[in-house]
Amino acid sequence: MIETPEGRRVLCHSRGKKSDLVVGDHVRWQPTGDEGVIDALLPRRNLLFRQDDWRTKSFAANLDQLLILVAPEPVFGESQLSRALIAASAAGIPAIIGLNKIDLPSAATARERLAPYLAMGTAVIELALKREPAVALGILQPMLAGRTTLVLGPSGMGKSTLVNLVVPSAEAQVGEISQALNTGRHTTTSTRWYWLAGRQGALIDSPGFQEFGLRQIAAEQLAGLMPDFAAALGHCRFHNCSHRHEPGCGVREAEAGGAITPSRRRIYDELFEELSQKRW
Repeated sequence: MIETPEGRRVLCHSRGKKSDLVVGDHVRWQPTGDEGVIDALLPRRNLLFRQDDWRTKSFAANLDQLLILVAPEPVFGESQLSRALIAASAAGIPAIIGLNKIDLPSAATARERLAPYLAMGTAVIELALKREPAVALGILQPMLAGRTTLVLGPSGMGKSTLVNLVVPSAEAQVGEISQALNTGRHTTTSTRWYWLAGRQGALIDSPGFQEFGLRQIAAEQLAGLMPDFAAALGHCRFHNCSHRHEPGCGVREAEAGGAITPSRRRIYDELFEELSQKRW
């Protein structure tokens, strides 16, 4: 489904059997009767994706920012959060962490787990989307205005609640797309684009994920994409230091001084091992 600058939506087909197009792409197209054909994909500013040993899964393109939504319950995985932040950093996309359900007693524990990310410069906003929707809306609207934002996060964190709060016409927009697609004859992905009020910005909702592979990143790049590790780079004795066991490692010295937490060290080691495995 493409949308023209005038706001008209047209069902288009790509040339060839395989399409690498994702939500947020800009394309050149031409009409063929009531539908259209996509002739070219225009250059992307960025692309957020994940990659494992078997496949690559793209989320969206040409993003201004990423909003990663987490919550105290169900308990979010810090490894998955870090992986999403690393992928965003590799793609050059600013990321914000949204802590939802702060009205729950377990919110204090969630804050403690997010403290290292706040300390390393990652923006963290706090929300109670269901309990205090007006307050949440006051926080979200200026942050989202004029920007294309992808909302990412595991299931159960409140993404649907956030979309329906920020975009009251969300269901209507989905209905328009379904009608234009003639549901039942064509298929579409579950990633959705929603215009904000006055079309001053957009929200992209992506389905929840359980795995977040980072095979697109070399193990040697990893430290530079983790802000707390990156801050200590340039002080190692060896130029090819892995920051794991070498003597004279500036990163390990920073860790000994408390600048890198045990959980972040565990995540780094886990990812370094994963990314160092031989690829067939």
